[in-house]
Amino acid sequence: MRKLVVVGDRVLIKPKKASEKTSSGLYLPPGVQEKEKVQQGYIIKAGPGYPIPMHVEDDEPWKEKDENIRYVPLQAKEGDLAIFLLNGAHEVIYEGEKFYIVSQNAILMLEREEEL
Repeated sequence: MRKLVVVGDRVLIKPKKASEKTSSGLYLPPGVQEKEKVQQGYIIKAGPGYPIPMHVEDDEPWKEKDENIRYVPLQAKEGDLAIFLLNGAHEVIYEGEKFYIVSQNAILMLEREEEL
């Protein structure tokens, strides 16, 4: 995958392959699975987080202003399984594959592999 930069509080999610049948054994067509309100997928890239406003010091106007932007980091990390709301996601096709760009507030739950 090329160098993609995800901005702000957004994450890039590759959708997980949906199950073709229900728990009772009924087979579902692909269109039904994709229209579910809640989807799941793996986080491929995560943005830096929410930007924090810079403190402005007007007492020393001769000082050079540096552009160091600080962020509140996201809870979501690359490799997490995210369960998210589909109406808060934007579908994109990149190099022939389907991805979702989702803001962190549309993510309902994360599943993370804990390191032992």
